[in-house]
Amino acid sequence: MTADLTRATAAELAARIANREVSAVEVAQAHLDRIGEVDGAVNAFLHVDTEGALNAARKVDEDIAAGAHVGPLAGVPIALKDVLTTEGVPTTVGSKILEGWIPPYDATVTRRLKEAGLVILGKTNMDEFAMGSSTENSAYGPTRNPWDTDRIPGGSGGGSAAALAAFEAPLSIGTDTGGSIRQPGAVTGTVGVKPTYGGVSRYGLVAFSSSLDQAGPCARTVLDAALLHEVIAGYDPMDSTSIDAPVPPVVAAAREGANGDLSGVRVGVVTQFSGEGYQPGVLRSFEAAVAQLKQLGAEVVEVSCPSFDYALPAYYLIAPSEASSNLARFDAMRYGIRVGDDGTRSAEEVMSLTREAGFGPEVKRRIMIGTYALSSGYYDAYYGSAQKVRTLISRDFDAAFATVDVLVSPTTPTTAFPIGERTNDPMAMYKADLCTIPANLAGNAAMSVPSGLSDEDGLPVGLQIMAPALQDHRMYRVAAAYEVARDAALGAPVISGVPQLAGVAR
Repeated sequence: MTADLTRATAAELAARIANREVSAVEVAQAHLDRIGEVDGAVNAFLHVDTEGALNAARKVDEDIAAGAHVGPLAGVPIALKDVLTTEGVPTTVGSKILEGWIPPYDATVTRRLKEAGLVILGKTNMDEFAMGSSTENSAYGPTRNPWDTDRIPGGSGGGSAAALAAFEAPLSIGTDTGGSIRQPGAVTGTVGVKPTYGGVSRYGLVAFSSSLDQAGPCARTVLDAALLHEVIAGYDPMDSTSIDAPVPPVVAAAREGANGDLSGVRVGVVTQFSGEGYQPGVLRSFEAAVAQLKQLGAEVVEVSCPSFDYALPAYYLIAPSEASSNLARFDAMRYGIRVGDDGTRSAEEVMSLTREAGFGPEVKRRIMIGTYALSSGYYDAYYGSAQKVRTLISRDFDAAFATVDVLVSPTTPTTAFPIGERTNDPMAMYKADLCTIPANLAGNAAMSVPSGLSDEDGLPVGLQIMAPALQDHRMYRVAAAYEVARDAALGAPVISGVPQLAGVAR
């Protein structure tokens, strides 16, 4: 029973719960049991809210029994990245500086999940303040990839992706600043979506880079991601960057795409995302995916976006600059830990000691880079120039989308690398986000869908699909059609087997 429930899709679970074939409590308990069985090996969760989850599940069962209308995902368990505030539940952002902090309010995303009847299992591990590409920067230990527990699960949202791949949750929420949803999705064989910037509220999302951060859905199927997308998306007056526009029809697009017909769809292959630095097995998987899109009726053309070559350095000036400003609020005075407050030190000394003890090396590195880039005499040369590059990247996207419906590329240049391999080489680590960063800089929608396993190491590879702002449904249609063709070609879904955890009791 537990294995059946933990391996079902979110859509299947929701239907079974609504039809009273299984209770929401049984579904929640099955996933809590699974977490207890495997999370010691994965470390996907920082906090498991057993009591809260079971109480929420009981409420759904009571509503269904009373004949009340419930949402399309009511009773389905979900894991929440520990960067979104949850009332009464710890929110650490993977950092010692917020250890033990319990927020007095819910983020808008958290509130919408609760209102829709989803069952929040707990908070997932992440790179500290979402700064990283491997979830090795967490103050609470690295998360491990269920496909090979000696490898990284991507970052910064590795916990949310690993929870899906380990069958600990059917859905999760991530946040994507430079690829932190899509890159973990690619290396764990799961679906990760970065909605249009402003399409999902950032209220209650602990800020890293305010002009780039975006919460989004993570799942094991395209339809499940679309269903979750519609729950969390929509205008929020509490977020000044929220877009007051209808939510794109992503569920309808996913259902349409599942019919397997992409006739009339023009797909652009970004020529900048290939060649040196790309693992041959990743490129072969990408080429096979493009061939399948052609077989589905799509017209495929090559598209050049020359400014994409400058996206990585531009991002690593803009994001740290905004981080240096946002993280100034962690001053030991209002919340979080306080170090050195023995009555003899000044507020400035306590603040300095607290930030020294509370922030990890990568966070300190980015604060220093950002502070330098914003400093007098360097602002125009660094931050100002990076913003000009951002404009050029947006123009490249505009030119491309004038001729094609979506753009495609590999999601990451390589499959999951071994834990520890890049921790002493920040530049090598940053290159993991080479393909994902442009969509963040422009604010476009983008997603990663599994494209099979690399023929070199048997590890998951991701296909990235990018769409214009507020046209998120385009990528869902293409992704759903591709997913059906991929599973037919492979004979099973990519996520059907997780070798390293295969022997763990289910």
